[in-house]
Amino acid sequence: MNEHDLPQLQAELLDIPSMEKLQAAAPMTHAPKILLLYGSLRERSFSRLLAEEAARLLQTMGCETRFFNPSGLPLPDDAPDTHPKVVELRELCSWSEGMVWSSPERHGAMTGIMKTQIDWIPLALGAVRPTQGKTLAVMQVSGGSQSFNAVNQMRVLGRWMRMITIPNQSSVAMAYKEFEEQGRMKPSAYYDRVVDVMEELVKFTLLTRSVSEYLVDRYSERKEAQALDTKVL
Repeated sequence: MNEHDLPQLQAELLDIPSMEKLQAAAPMTHAPKILLLYGSLRERSFSRLLAEEAARLLQTMGCETRFFNPSGLPLPDDAPDTHPKVVELRELCSWSEGMVWSSPERHGAMTGIMKTQIDWIPLALGAVRPTQGKTLAVMQVSGGSQSFNAVNQMRVLGRWMRMITIPNQSSVAMAYKEFEEQGRMKPSAYYDRVVDVMEELVKFTLLTRSVSEYLVDRYSERKEAQALDTKVL
C-alpha cells in the first residue's frame, strides 16, 4: 500500500456491500455530490483532517466531493448576503445532494465557526431549497474522552434544515492520537466507524436524491400555495 491507499479498507469493500442491489433500486445516473464542512481554522485542524479522510472514502465509493473553507466567512448579519464567501457557501450547498458536517467539540458544544456556516444557509434561495431533502452525516472530534455533544447539536440543526440526517455518526476521542503526522487517519475502530458512516451516507443519498422533492412536500405548504394562486386569480 502507498500513501494514497485507504488504511484497513479491503478491496472487496470498495464497492460497498450489496451495491449491485442498491444500484438496481436507485441507479447511479451520476456521481453523488457531497459537500464537506468543517469547524476549525487551525493549521492542523483535526475536524478538517477527519473531513478529508471522509472525502477520500466518498471518492473511493464513487462520489464527487467539494469543500468549503470557512476562513473569511463573516458572522451572520455582519455582512450582506452578497459577500463572496457567503455566495460561495450557498452555491456549494445548492450544488450538493448530501453533506458532511465535521466539528470539534469546544466548551461542550460545536464551534462557532461550524454554527456560522450553517446560519448562513437559508431554507430557501428563491425557488431553490439548498438543504431540504438532502442527506447529512455528522462527525466530531474531541481533545479528551469521547463525547457526543457536537454531533447531537448538529443533528438538531440538520432536522431544522429539513435534511435527511442519517442514523450513524462518528465521534473521535483524543483526536491528536488518531492522525499521522502527514494528516492521514490511523487504522482503528474510529476509522472503521468513519467508513461505516460514509457508506451509509452514500446509500441514503442514492436512495433518496431522485425523490427528495417528494419527501419534503408538505400539506401546509401546498395549502398556502393554493391560497396564493386563488388570490392572484
